[in-house]
Amino acid sequence: MKKLSVMLWVAVCLAGAQVGPNEAQPPVASVSAAPAVAIVPPPPAYRFPDGQTYVYGVEWHLFNAGTARLNLEDEGPEQHVTATAVSTGFVSGLYKVNDLVEAFFDPHHFCSQKVVKHVEEGSRARQSELDFEYARGKSVYNERNLKTGEEKHTENDIPDCVTDVVSGFYYLSSLPLQVGSTYVFSINDGGKTNEVRAYVEAREKVKVPAGSFEAIRVKAEAIAGIMKGKGTVWAWFTDDGNHTPVEMRSKLGWGTLLFRLQGIEHQ
Repeated sequence: MKKLSVMLWVAVCLAGAQVGPNEAQPPVASVSAAPAVAIVPPPPAYRFPDGQTYVYGVEWHLFNAGTARLNLEDEGPEQHVTATAVSTGFVSGLYKVNDLVEAFFDPHHFCSQKVVKHVEEGSRARQSELDFEYARGKSVYNERNLKTGEEKHTENDIPDCVTDVVSGFYYLSSLPLQVGSTYVFSINDGGKTNEVRAYVEAREKVKVPAGSFEAIRVKAEAIAGIMKGKGTVWAWFTDDGNHTPVEMRSKLGWGTLLFRLQGIEHQ
């Protein structure tokens, strides 16, 4: 159950329907040559889902693993994303998770500005802050081990614009998501920048606790960087102007995580 919070956007890090040991994978569509790496600004008329909190039930090997929440708020010059992940039940007994991730990005260009994390996973407890200094072309990462007091500081090169492991969900939602389209963009979580390819595979109907939805299935995986080959994620977005992520499936070497929308809370 490692890194449950990161799985909110591991779809893009690396950014579905249920997969067990005897269930089939979604059909893999062929992908043409990838387009240039770029983060596309949202259309002028695009409206962010401010004041909405997506609530997901998380499953691992058919066990109820926990609850994840994803919220977006307008804070003037920035959009503020808050993501939480809390393990429950049997899984919590194996590997307890209580994580909080906050991300800030520029709503005009979708460039990430800062990511703050408070991570409690198993015996680990860490606080970190990641700042994107585009003028210097650097990401600046500072981490403190809350158990030992040990501190870590790293800097890495970044391109003119990157997204992060949480804001990436909203970035995908803003895209047209036409079947057959491919998007390639940069994502950074404090280390080396990864290039991620998202391919819009198909339209299909999905059923989750929040209801039944006509959805668009997107496959995402890293094609360059340290996360290349580490896993694949499928995400289902509603086939409407909102592109609400209703289901996500992350298949990794240690198992499959399934996120299913339970409801949307409005402020």
